[in-house]
Amino acid sequence: MFKRFASLQWKSFFRSSNLGKSLGIKIVMGFFAVYMLISLAVSGGGMYFLLRKIFPDQNPIWIVSQYFIYWILMELMLRYFMQKLPVMDIKPFLTTPVKKSTIAHYILGRSAASIYNLLTLFFIVPFAIVLLFNDYPVLNVLLWVVAIKAIVLSINYINLLVNKNDKVLIAIVSLLVLGYGLDYFGVFSIKEFFAPVFHALYAYPIAVLIPVALALLMYYINYTYLKDKIYLDAKLKAKSVEANTSDLAWTKRFGEMGSFLQLDLKMIWRNKRTKSQVYISLLFVFYGLVFYTQDIYSSMMPMKAFVGIFMTGIFLSNFGQFIPAWDSSYYSMMMSQNIPMRKYLESKVSLITVSIVAMFLLTIPYVYFGWDALAINFGCALYNLGVNIPVILYFGSFNKKRIELDQSPFGNMQGASATQFLVMLPVLVVPIIIFSIFYYIFNLEVAVGVLSVLGIIGFAMKNYLFGLITEQYKKKKYGMIAGFKEKAS
Repeated sequence: MFKRFASLQWKSFFRSSNLGKSLGIKIVMGFFAVYMLISLAVSGGGMYFLLRKIFPDQNPIWIVSQYFIYWILMELMLRYFMQKLPVMDIKPFLTTPVKKSTIAHYILGRSAASIYNLLTLFFIVPFAIVLLFNDYPVLNVLLWVVAIKAIVLSINYINLLVNKNDKVLIAIVSLLVLGYGLDYFGVFSIKEFFAPVFHALYAYPIAVLIPVALALLMYYINYTYLKDKIYLDAKLKAKSVEANTSDLAWTKRFGEMGSFLQLDLKMIWRNKRTKSQVYISLLFVFYGLVFYTQDIYSSMMPMKAFVGIFMTGIFLSNFGQFIPAWDSSYYSMMMSQNIPMRKYLESKVSLITVSIVAMFLLTIPYVYFGWDALAINFGCALYNLGVNIPVILYFGSFNKKRIELDQSPFGNMQGASATQFLVMLPVLVVPIIIFSIFYYIFNLEVAVGVLSVLGIIGFAMKNYLFGLITEQYKKKKYGMIAGFKEKAS
């Protein structure tokens, strides 16, 4: 029966009317997956020698065990965004003599075969092979690999239970940030605390039974949950939704623009793809730690300018580059009404402006690494507000591809076109070039001042620029409406 299910889904893919698009996307994603797997395998093979060089007095297994807890939390967080839940159209099988248990086992089996479960193995197995060549005990190493595979499967099935639960995501991110903070500032060593726990999986082979038992338990819980949900009348029953009494009445203070602002806020909070953009933007506040904590980047001011543009403008890039495709489902209806195009665009600008200001305020703690960091982030925020907002709005007038809001943002190419790649040049590359020229010719203060002045000039020309952009949207209106109606675009 498993073979039959696989055959039916294979035929469903190749008989789809969207075969060309789906196949093209899968080929591109396949190349990325192969590249990632090869990179992980090479990294895993070289990790032993790297750890030996950095920590000559410590066992590489012990060093790896120290970071296991962070790996688990990061994998749970990444799977929340990236891993798609196993989907199967089970309704036709519910009227046939196919056991519900068979369907549940097949869905969970497909989930176990996910590429996300291979990523860790492609890193750990080469690492384990190098350990064997360096005379580590064969039984200990092999059972250690089995234990890690069991932990990976446990994470996989835990993700199926908690996926899309915002509270769980907040808890995971909070634990990750708290643990890293305690370690970094020397308050309490999370690494040292959990290292003996995970090292025991290697030191005591019998300990492999614990992660294996956990994986089986997670499988059974998922199996029981799925089996209880596989009923025909479950599909026929009307879905009960709790009413939300928040009507965002405060947006009415903004007059005509308030209606659009209210729609945008509701759209962002009620749909997977837009809500994910908010979470991703907040997570990228910590992107600066990658650079500010490394000595190699301490003298690379242009790189810090890139970080400043990126952190304060992450929502501008992720959300702004798809304006007005976010409204593609009802864009034709909106354009048939007596709606001022300028007010519509200004509502988008208001959201992006708030995001840039909020992201700058969240990056203020980087002053811990020096006043230069605060000054650069401030100049970059002004540049984003005055220059990058009009630029990204202008490029948005070329968007003609539809976006389905209930889809995950990862591995999803809906709405993407050459425009999304081209807009990154003026938004990210140009300010870095400007900053670098004035920094190397003069100094940091002049470079930050130039970015700030350009942002202020953009503010001064706001009405003129928005007038030009509004006319551009009016010219492109009918082309965008036609493009958004094509669901396979």
